[in-house]
Amino acid sequence: MDVLFVFLLFSTFLVVMFSGYPIAFVLGGVAVGFASLGTMLDYFSVDADMASLRMIGFVANRIFDTLSSYSLIPISMFVFMGMMLDKSGVAERLLTRMHSLLRVVPGGMAVSVVLIGVVLAASTGIIGASVVLLATIAMPAMRGAGYDDRLGLGVVGATGCLGILIPPSIMLIVMGDQLQIPVGDLFRGAMVPGLLLAMAYVVYAVITAILHPEHAPARALEEGRGAGEILRDLLGSLLAPLLLVIAVLGSIVFGIATPTEASGVGAAGATLIAVGSRRLTWSDFREVCEGTGLTTAFLFALIFGASCFSVVLRGYGGDELIEGALHAIPLPPMGTLILILFIVFLLGFFLDWMEIILIVAPLVLPVLTALGHDPAWVAILMAICLQTSFLTPPVGMALFYLKNAVPDVEITQIYRSVLPFVAMQIGILVLTLVFPKLALW
Repeated sequence: MDVLFVFLLFSTFLVVMFSGYPIAFVLGGVAVGFASLGTMLDYFSVDADMASLRMIGFVANRIFDTLSSYSLIPISMFVFMGMMLDKSGVAERLLTRMHSLLRVVPGGMAVSVVLIGVVLAASTGIIGASVVLLATIAMPAMRGAGYDDRLGLGVVGATGCLGILIPPSIMLIVMGDQLQIPVGDLFRGAMVPGLLLAMAYVVYAVITAILHPEHAPARALEEGRGAGEILRDLLGSLLAPLLLVIAVLGSIVFGIATPTEASGVGAAGATLIAVGSRRLTWSDFREVCEGTGLTTAFLFALIFGASCFSVVLRGYGGDELIEGALHAIPLPPMGTLILILFIVFLLGFFLDWMEIILIVAPLVLPVLTALGHDPAWVAILMAICLQTSFLTPPVGMALFYLKNAVPDVEITQIYRSVLPFVAMQIGILVLTLVFPKLALW
């Protein structure tokens, strides 16, 4: 009966999901339906004293627990911070001035996009905003400088996804909450792999420009402006976002503040930067607040649905079933870890990172921890692996953000442009797998 109900649960979820219905309601609806079925059959057991209303009880408890979770507060604060920085025009000024300085370097504009992407990632953690912003301001400039679309699209798409790994990352906050791992540990663990990934993108852009100069031509410095003057302008533009990053990440890394407290500092700091740039209007502020509310509500709806789904799965003994199956695989502990990472990579082609973290990760992490693997290391490996899900068809969200921002390119061209960057992400994943200290320093 365990196997039958778990099989029916997952089968129903997959069928309804591929029908195109919103994933949050698919997760919650299927869970409630199977909880009702189990209650009627007197098979489903949840710790509650509500008899036939057990299903309503666990749904209400789950929603209340999520809303009152202290560790999930940073989601709304970091989303607000990212949207407010978008309104301040920081990225646009940085890209213009950085390209003015690096235009003499082979692939200088692509390098500028990566460096700006790192600053955005450490300031926002929002993939959609970063990809669309970079595509909107960088693609016209790269085309005007004679850059090949394939290089430009790949750099913009991959760099925009750095925010999911480089702290403060919304994904790491959700992962820490669901896997019961301190978010500060995940933030510290993701810093080195994230920066290595950015470095790999820079090296790729420079090598491409050297081997194929027609794809990324270098330019002379602007007439009448020396490198010193351009550098002063660049440092002036960098000062505010760097201070914000230091205030947010520095306070977390050195134990001065919790991620929740630091997220409040970040939201306030981003507002001050936007006010200081004299580009923030009342309508902009209202738009940021509404956008933050919608994004946060969407993420919490997913968490509600997935929480209900995981409770029903456990009620039917699904976690024990999956744990037993993984223990039965005739592989050493490292082999089991590699197999699970491979499965997560494949799931990324069809599922969003949120569903994988909320459904799959809590089921496999206890097994991997029991096999002797450090939970923070496993979580970082999963995070790197999940970053590929943004760039792999058919549901890679960064691909559709790119297509929306650059409508005159074919989606197949975008697919081809991101392939080298997916390969680099897998390379950094393997490097972190071989050298755990990259995540556990």
